[in-house]
Amino acid sequence: MSLMERFINRRIATSFLAIAVLLTGAVAYFLLPVAPLPQVDFPTIQVVAKLPGASAETMATSVATPLERQLSLIAGITQMTSSSSLGTTNIAVQFDLSRDINGAAQDVQTAINAAGGTLPKNLPNPPTYEKVNPADFTLLSLALTSPSLTLTQLDSYAEDYLAQQISQMPGVGLVDFHGQQRPAVRIQLDPDKLTARGLTLEDVRSIVGLQTVNAPKGSLNGPDRSVIFNATDQITTASAYRDLVVAYKNGAPIRVADLGTVLNAAEDNQQAAWLQHERAIILDIHKQPGYNVVQTIANIKAKLPALEATLPAAAHLHVVGDRTQTINASVHDVQFTLMLTIALVVMVIFSFLRNVWATIIPSLTIPLSLVATFGVMYLLGYSLDNLSLMGLTIAVGFVVDDAIVVIENVMRHVEEGVPRMKAALLGAMEVRFTILSMTTSLIAVFIPILLMGGIVGRLFREFAVTVSAAILMSALVSLTVTPMLCGWLIRLPEPDEAARMRKLEAWLEKGFVAVERRYERGLDWVLDRARLMLGVTIATIVATVALFIAIPKGFFPQEDSGLIMGVAQAAPDISPRAMSLKMQQLGNIIEADPAVDNVYYWMGANPTVSQGRVMINLKAFGQRKDSAAQVLNRLKPQLATVMGISLSMQVRQDIQVGGRISAAQYQYTLQDPDINELNHWAGVLTDKLSKLPQLADVTSDQQAAATSATLVIDRSTASRFGITAQAIDDTLYDAFGQRQIATLFTQLNQYHVVEEVDPRFQLTTDALAHLYVRSPLTNELVPLNTLAKIENNVSPISVNHQGLFPAVTISFNLAQGQSLGNAVTAIHQAEVAAGKPDSLTGSFQGTAQAFQASLSSEPYLIAAALVVVYLILGILYESAIHPLTIISTLPSAGVGALLALMLCGQDLSIMGMIGIILLIGIVKKNAIMMIDFALVAEREQGLSPREAIRQACVLRFRPIMMTTLAALFGALPLALGHGAGAELRVPLGIAIVGGLIVSQMLTLFTTPVVHLWFDRLSHWLAKRRARGDMLERESVG
Repeated sequence: MSLMERFINRRIATSFLAIAVLLTGAVAYFLLPVAPLPQVDFPTIQVVAKLPGASAETMATSVATPLERQLSLIAGITQMTSSSSLGTTNIAVQFDLSRDINGAAQDVQTAINAAGGTLPKNLPNPPTYEKVNPADFTLLSLALTSPSLTLTQLDSYAEDYLAQQISQMPGVGLVDFHGQQRPAVRIQLDPDKLTARGLTLEDVRSIVGLQTVNAPKGSLNGPDRSVIFNATDQITTASAYRDLVVAYKNGAPIRVADLGTVLNAAEDNQQAAWLQHERAIILDIHKQPGYNVVQTIANIKAKLPALEATLPAAAHLHVVGDRTQTINASVHDVQFTLMLTIALVVMVIFSFLRNVWATIIPSLTIPLSLVATFGVMYLLGYSLDNLSLMGLTIAVGFVVDDAIVVIENVMRHVEEGVPRMKAALLGAMEVRFTILSMTTSLIAVFIPILLMGGIVGRLFREFAVTVSAAILMSALVSLTVTPMLCGWLIRLPEPDEAARMRKLEAWLEKGFVAVERRYERGLDWVLDRARLMLGVTIATIVATVALFIAIPKGFFPQEDSGLIMGVAQAAPDISPRAMSLKMQQLGNIIEADPAVDNVYYWMGANPTVSQGRVMINLKAFGQRKDSAAQVLNRLKPQLATVMGISLSMQVRQDIQVGGRISAAQYQYTLQDPDINELNHWAGVLTDKLSKLPQLADVTSDQQAAATSATLVIDRSTASRFGITAQAIDDTLYDAFGQRQIATLFTQLNQYHVVEEVDPRFQLTTDALAHLYVRSPLTNELVPLNTLAKIENNVSPISVNHQGLFPAVTISFNLAQGQSLGNAVTAIHQAEVAAGKPDSLTGSFQGTAQAFQASLSSEPYLIAAALVVVYLILGILYESAIHPLTIISTLPSAGVGALLALMLCGQDLSIMGMIGIILLIGIVKKNAIMMIDFALVAEREQGLSPREAIRQACVLRFRPIMMTTLAALFGALPLALGHGAGAELRVPLGIAIVGGLIVSQMLTLFTTPVVHLWFDRLSHWLAKRRARGDMLERESVG
């Protein structure tokens, strides 16, 4: 007794086993985490170093370069980019996907330590690192506002209470601040009052630094008790600093209050952030690689009420950017699509089999196979995301195929009068080889997807395994549960039932018989004109290749994530106050748009005051009529009316490749060791690219140089007074660099004392006439004017590197209706036409780079899928010829898919490509069914090849139509998709629907002809071989 017979005969055991699988899978479903896409994290580490007041060039040469040289020695780095601006250097180090983030972090810390000796000695703190990808978007953004509390008070609550608690939660990588207003004591000195009392800025700095300390003081240990020493050595309030004595002149104390003002204010007064039109402190919470998005956000939101309770009543905490709304909406949409697909497929089965039980049985195999797949997904650590659910939606069409083949065959035997149990066993035994070959060759299609490298391979591995698991489960169910249910439940309709069903049945039957007859006539006509059909087959192969070359290529479809990101760029020498007003003008325009839920924006010295960032959160899908792209296009002309500032916007995508933040979706980077040549050509190429019709929103991160005042030191005069260049730099830094001269240590945090000249002396270079430097030789004050003269010129406000070379990145979006493939070609052509020098290298970065890598591998991917299917079919059929007949059906599917994509205005994206690979698996089923039956008829009934294939085609016409329509209706809801995340699903659905329609129309006629032709070829080869053997024997004899 075979295993299959046991399952069919022992119906209770088989049923209970199926129920156990259902329950296990159902439990796994609720345990699966939810995410927008499979978990693919580039291990990326961001290194930050701060030296307040240092220019971009100083930061690039003295901070960025030493760090980059050490970091470049680490193994497994795929990309290293840095941006240096006023007082800050940010380095993003991206590692290979195979690197463990924690191991990479240790290597980065080692490199930072090794670079320590070559970094500037006055760096307030050593460089720090975070395990975060700056280009990965934030999980959640919080805004803290208050009508009555000061911004410095709000900031201390944000930093000391909220950020500390949130950053300790699992899955949180980094809590970032915008519009930070750290409390500080600012000493604003009047240089004229200093000079009148014979003092300099350096005197005040050194005294303040020495008069506030928090040092150990020891203890007394007597015979009985110990006494610990404390002292009032630390000054922590602004009022205490006002009374601090700096010096004595003529027996009278000179206090800080006599030299200027002391106030509690922000440490950095160039930063600001707004929520709507209200000043705010923004907290951006980033995800740590390897954690689930939805779960992490849910944990944070659950803790927010408790955190808010610790804040004063006047402080309001707002959740402004929550990613879960769009994620949940898109996952619910796919779940609805899945249900719709199941309903459509069941409808197809009923219309063909016209028997309630025969419809219920395959309808049971769908949930059983899908639910069992959830169990497999849970064991493999997968998530419920757009791709895995899309895979299951497509699998519905496949899953039901095996059951249809079994039931259709069993029904045939039952109608012929065979007893039910015998019919079930006989029907299942007859088609088990067909099911085995269909399942194996279908799973084989996914092998190339599993072997794909890079981000695309990582993304689709989950998709491929999920669909393969569903197909495998369906094959097992079809050979065990389905025949058992057939033997148990299927019966021919009773007479009273028959009367009710007869009308509908007769009507359906009449339709099917008419179609079958027509097909039979067409088949005979085709078999008589074999050469014509061979010509059609060859024509489809040529058409497939031609269409593949002609169709525009893309990476991933642009999706509507409900979030628009913008980078605002003003004149490089704009003042913080003017920038603040312009940012608010932009914010007011955006806020007024009916589709916008909220907008928050910020400015600061990161990277420069002239650059601001805007985040626009749109309303939920049900509450707005327009897509994100339409809102973006509507806002553009309105925002262009604000003079002196431009806002580049892009719709945030879930698939974000690379560690660089940019103003648009795609990036093209120019590198050159010669910075002057780089700057010249960056301008030329940006101008050329902005004129290309394929591109939109072309911007460059090359900042126009800002006006700068260079102090030309008269070294001879300075040396005569014994004054060093360091002393001159220190005086300038004290006056204009927001210099931190002392640290206040409190229980919760450390704050700084900032020294500067009175704001009215910070307006023009005339202020230098009021500054003096003390001569170490004479102890007299020497005017700065006598030691140096001022030259007005320009200097860069940010310096970017890639690898170790200076780099400029040009960002661009695609123009309406253009594909990324067209844009890449156009950029290369523009580069050649401009005649750029060889020393200047251009390369695509991020998403555009991933697209190039995936584009080059696409033909190989299809070829690999074909080769794998051919080899597996060859093994199953023990023939090198029959698999060729089966593969000959595929070009027609390719033509259909490519034509459908072109007609619907879609480019061939990765999703369309996956659709074509899936078609390889679906379409060959028709040929497998025909050829299996033809071979059996030839072997067992002794029919001629022509008669055998004709009989097989006619007999298998219904199951072929059923399986194709099931797959077609399985993909139709995807092709017609709307709602959240539909942009990803539509190209996949269109490719499958188009491919199935065209291939079904052609393969029903071309396959028999190709089979006969290959059959003749194999007979001819066999005869030739036999003749050769005979001649050989005769010659030996």
